[in-house]
Amino acid sequence: MSSTEPSVFTRIVAREIPAEIVFESDTVVAIKDIAPKAPVHLLVFPKTEQYRDVTELAAGDPTLLAELVGVARDLAAQHMGGEFRLVFNTGESAGQTVFHVHAHVLGSPDARGHLSEGSLAQ
Repeated sequence: MSSTEPSVFTRIVAREIPAEIVFESDTVVAIKDIAPKAPVHLLVFPKTEQYRDVTELAAGDPTLLAELVGVARDLAAQHMGGEFRLVFNTGESAGQTVFHVHAHVLGSPDARGHLSEGSLAQ
């Protein structure tokens, strides 16, 4: 993504790209991941693309970061019985491919599909 090209998440917010939206507020959107790495895999991101990664968001708007985490918690309660893994990839070598801060919320709707301690979502 170039600095002038909108991120895929910005394009989803603008309804230029379809997505299965599971939550939306004035500032945050959550969607189902199109390439899930767990039985339930949601992405939670701010509507603004001002922040490239979680460290920029934490420094620039900790209230928005807290809102993102709260949305992740609420979605996990609805979709995963409240137990979940929350992942922020920061930097290309850490697996970040979209440089618009976003959280991966991963889990299972029941105990049969649990994530093991040694597993890591890609």
